[in-house]
Amino acid sequence: MKRILVPTDFSEQAENALKVAAQLAKKNKSEIYVLNSLELPTHLSSSGANGAMPESLFFIKLAEKYFEELLEKPYLEGILIHEAIIGHGEVYKDVKEAVKEKDIDMIIMGSQGTNGFMEIFIGSNTEKVVRTSNVPVLVIKNNHENFKTENFIYATDFSDECKTPFNQAIKFAEKTNTFINLLYINTPSSFKTTKEINSKIKRFLKGLDETNFNIHIYNDISIEKGILNFAGETNAHLIGMGTHGRSGLAHFFNGSISEDLVNHANMPVMTFKI
Repeated sequence: MKRILVPTDFSEQAENALKVAAQLAKKNKSEIYVLNSLELPTHLSSSGANGAMPESLFFIKLAEKYFEELLEKPYLEGILIHEAIIGHGEVYKDVKEAVKEKDIDMIIMGSQGTNGFMEIFIGSNTEKVVRTSNVPVLVIKNNHENFKTENFIYATDFSDECKTPFNQAIKFAEKTNTFINLLYINTPSSFKTTKEINSKIKRFLKGLDETNFNIHIYNDISIEKGILNFAGETNAHLIGMGTHGRSGLAHFFNGSISEDLVNHANMPVMTFKI
């Protein structure tokens, strides 16, 4: 967690994410990269013979001004903040490029969340980043003056493909001195007996130090509702889980629990790529 990327549109939600990034950076001696993607209309983003159009130059200069003001915030004092990166494409594409170019370990970004038709047909920039990122993404919804991770719930189905993201979650927990509560949601549509679940858990945890986490089995009508209900009942500080990268029709019809949680949960959600 040495290099943290924080995408921003200079909104309140984006600054909430930057504040959390600052807290984690101070504890782990991390560097922060700040990214702003200028999603300009096509006629403004294209350059003619004389370079960028005056309208696009205006937005670039305005973004630079906002950056300068942002980097003067007191909560960033003592943290190595790298030169602001201004992207010129879609947010998730700029984020992916920045992650590769700057060797980023973790992304922290703000989100309001969406519902209904806006969620189905447009989706949020945060959801697209979660879907396409190869590094862990921490999504922040609210202001956290003291960001806590002590009660970290990691939801999983204990399948073999979920071992890799869980190992990433373990590394995050070690860096933040966090105890993990492993959570399995048992639903009517994919009901498992206690014996079946315990057998899956035993295979999944083979070779791991089981003193570093607790295991919980929770029954609910859906996985998403089960995670949210359990998190609420246990006053969780953070929800974590693995996510598949899906796009287009496959994403629409199959859905993604982690992306739904990003949109609907009122607490921080952290995703790890499967």
